[in-house]
Amino acid sequence: METPDDRIRYERARRRVREIRAFYLHCAIFVAVNVLLHAINFVASPRVYWAFWPLLGWGIGLLAHGFATYRWMPFMGREWEERKIRELMDRDRRNTDPK
Repeated sequence: METPDDRIRYERARRRVREIRAFYLHCAIFVAVNVLLHAINFVASPRVYWAFWPLLGWGIGLLAHGFATYRWMPFMGREWEERKIRELMDRDRRNTDPK
């Protein structure tokens, strides 16, 4: 028999798997597009190396996505989210309670 706690754990695990899958997809698209951009760069204009710039910019975004996915940003992790949610709920409660 499934308990409410099991359902919560299942939903949490499902959400986590989706986050990880989205990161893997982001990585695959990053590699494919950058290989294509480098091929175009070396065929069309081998003297000017411009493909580095999209690689750098997108790489920074991919790195941030990886940090967020694997919880390497403690200032934006689950604990921070829970604290922020409680803070906003408390603020809302104070603002809507009759005085």
